Amino acid sequence: MEFLNETFSGFTAMSHWEYIAVALSVAYLLLAIKESLWCWPAAFVSTFIYTVMYWNGALLMESLLNFYYMYMAVYGWVVWRRGVDNKDHLPIISWSLKRHAVILLATSLASVAIGFVMTNYTHADFAYLDSFTTCFAVVTTYLVAKKVLENWLYWIVIDAASMYLYFEKGYYPTLVLFVFYTIMAAWGFKTWYEEYEQHQAKPLAQL
Repeated sequence: MEFLNETFSGFTAMSHWEYIAVALSVAYLLLAIKESLWCWPAAFVSTFIYTVMYWNGALLMESLLNFYYMYMAVYGWVVWRRGVDNKDHLPIISWSLKRHAVILLATSLASVAIGFVMTNYTHADFAYLDSFTTCFAVVTTYLVAKKVLENWLYWIVIDAASMYLYFEKGYYPTLVLFVFYTIMAAWGFKTWYEEYEQHQAKPLAQL
């Protein structure tokens, strides 16, 4: 009951701008799963709201991360739009396991390095976990823009890790949202994988 009460109180305390940002974030996910070009304008507006909110709330790193998301929304629009202009639907692609191994290693090292700095030189809580989710979110957003199939698998892990972080911090409304995001990411992988198999006619992650 305490969890439900805290969650309900958190949602009722949200501002109108937060509701708009959340609604647009959900719209972005649904449109991205459907491979709609309009997922990027939804992402741009939602992350613009979050950028301003976090900046005003003195959460500078979160604000900076969402500013990056704004840039990637523009980049994703340009890349996906190019396929539309060329009358050639931008295809879903699958990167090799070797390539993903390099991404995992490099991003993990960056996460550990940033986590070390945050642990020793700031008052950050869960510094390593927070660095992990942030670094991988940065990389995975790029994978979405490139329509790399495996981006959804990255998001499942990122969102699941974020759920633990928000639970420990008592951010219950955000926790509920990330449970939904994790389910959506799993659905996104299933949807994209089915289309990839249909149009590419080759096995996943060829080596």
